[in-house]
Amino acid sequence: MRVKHADASTLAGLLPAADVLLVWDFASHAVREAWPGEGPRPRWVHTASAGVDHLLCPELVDSDTVVTNARGIFDRPVAEYVAALVLALAKDLPRTLALQRERTWRHRESRKVAGTRAVVVGSGPIGRAVSGTLTALGVGTALVGRTGRAGVHGPDDLDRLLARADWVIAAAPLTSTTRGMFDARRFGVMQPSAHFVNVGRGQLVVEDALAEALRRRWITGAALDVFETEPLTPDSPLWDLPGLIVSPHMSGDTAGWRDELGEQFVQLYELWAAGRPLPNVVDKQLGYVPGH
Repeated sequence: MRVKHADASTLAGLLPAADVLLVWDFASHAVREAWPGEGPRPRWVHTASAGVDHLLCPELVDSDTVVTNARGIFDRPVAEYVAALVLALAKDLPRTLALQRERTWRHRESRKVAGTRAVVVGSGPIGRAVSGTLTALGVGTALVGRTGRAGVHGPDDLDRLLARADWVIAAAPLTSTTRGMFDARRFGVMQPSAHFVNVGRGQLVVEDALAEALRRRWITGAALDVFETEPLTPDSPLWDLPGLIVSPHMSGDTAGWRDELGEQFVQLYELWAAGRPLPNVVDKQLGYVPGH
């Protein structure tokens, strides 16, 4: 077995001779730009990420190349991160920290989480883990997926659920259907006491619409871990929006996560080399690994 490292400048020259491609940089679009339109190409591509939108150019989608992702690595960490955000927002911790910096003692009342309602958009492993973690806190949770089925609402139910939700959690993959799904109309449907959290993909949200919703108090607050453009530039107006928590795409990244990604790839490679079926196979037309 020969292993070669590639970057964006050398990838195109190496792809035709490769059987397997491991994509480590989830933010890079180098694969889309370098993927050969015809001729030899890798038989299997594995990305060390949950999302695959950075990979799926038409030439790759139409090819017989198998694509797998890091499904299963990030579920619990992201769910814990969402729970932390929900608790922080309910208990008004951002304001507490701001008052501490001002050396101001101001007693306030906070909100109970138990008994509130959450809508989790995205019914894959991450969305299900988020739902289970919030349920354990006493939050009534509704899952929304691409299609309705047992325990999962379909897209036609989304607006009705948003109108009653205290917490709206975006954990969906980025597809042609989900891109820009949280726009001005959707934020207008939410109740004024609602909070919005995005741990899916930045492009799920029309950021200008979210900014307007926060300024006009259509919703109470929000937390974004993903953005349309990353890293977020220092001059972005999102930094100063009232009621918004900004974090640098870190919700799934706990100590040892890179080791887990490497170990997962080795396990998959051993299956592939033995000619055995691979788990985590992406439906390239849908843009994610189909659930059950």
